[in-house]
Amino acid sequence: MHIEPFGVEIWMNEWETKCEWNLAETCVESLTISELLKLCGRNDDSLSDLLPMKMTYGAIEGSDRLRTAIAGLYEGQSVDNIIVTHGTIGANMLIHKTLVSAGDRVVAVVPTYQQHYSIPASIGADVHQLKLREEDGFLPDLDALRELAIPGTKLIALNNPNNPTGALMDRALLEQIVEIARAVDAWILCDEVYRGTDQDGDGMTISIADLYEKGISTAGMSKAYSLAGLRLGWIAGPKDIIEAVTIHRDYDTISVGMIDDHFAALALENRDQVLTRSQAITRGNLVILEAWVAKEPKISWVKPRSGTTALLKYDLPMSSRDFCVALLKETGVMFTPGSALGVEGYVRIGYANGPDVLRAGLAKVSAFLAQ
Repeated sequence: MHIEPFGVEIWMNEWETKCEWNLAETCVESLTISELLKLCGRNDDSLSDLLPMKMTYGAIEGSDRLRTAIAGLYEGQSVDNIIVTHGTIGANMLIHKTLVSAGDRVVAVVPTYQQHYSIPASIGADVHQLKLREEDGFLPDLDALRELAIPGTKLIALNNPNNPTGALMDRALLEQIVEIARAVDAWILCDEVYRGTDQDGDGMTISIADLYEKGISTAGMSKAYSLAGLRLGWIAGPKDIIEAVTIHRDYDTISVGMIDDHFAALALENRDQVLTRSQAITRGNLVILEAWVAKEPKISWVKPRSGTTALLKYDLPMSSRDFCVALLKETGVMFTPGSALGVEGYVRIGYANGPDVLRAGLAKVSAFLAQ
């Protein structure tokens, strides 16, 4: 099976361990286990809970405790609507493999995580891309979506909040997208791994799984919950999809690690505390980034409304890869080139690491741009 090289992951693998100031990171600053325990009102003595844990496969679909905690993130999902996966990346792969066959029509809203168009294309699907535009605030043009989502469309793939733009589809817009999908009996897959990081309110936009009878949500512990090291994600959706996914999952997952399951459940049972920390970081850091963009004449953007990333348009006569490589070599600051995301002329910044790292990195970028 041929599949296109994964642009973002290749870039990250090449440079992530070689930079000094990682402004390409997309996770909210990662937690230590000790920090997690403290947020949850515990201390290091709680690690003794793990000592009698026998290292079996554990509950194959995810423990009842964990799936109950995940179901609590949604308005209308029960434990039976949840299955645990190896990260959100595993959740997305399983949905595409379960739903999409050769010849199926798939509409992918881009830019997005490359899984959502390269995996169905590798299966032999007829993939049509709806390109987000800066002049639309990087939100989908509904008339364009109607033109692409014709009768016979199998799947519409979304990412909300959006990576890399930070654009946010609110409930009203999602409801209109649902009506478009319902009219042609299409499934909607919404990658919601950044859900919980909205800049306003409680940070939690409605999930597609709660809006649409054929809506499927994927998410995980890496971005908003600062626990990428757990490698734990999930699918929330109709029971028949969960059952169908299970058949594919048996071939590549069996189960997630019991220790991962334990700490993910603990974090989600205390999600208010974890997300309060994450939102303090993302909201405070976006203020820093907005002030920096305002004083840089060679940089422009559409300010994100959610997530941990933004697209920065730069006014320089060089490709995005050349820009990022030169920046890395001269300053140690790492961005992600837009070319790795299919949007040349931009770079992606991840702004959810420590504020001191963000300030120091941006200062170095300013000096680079001044040259």
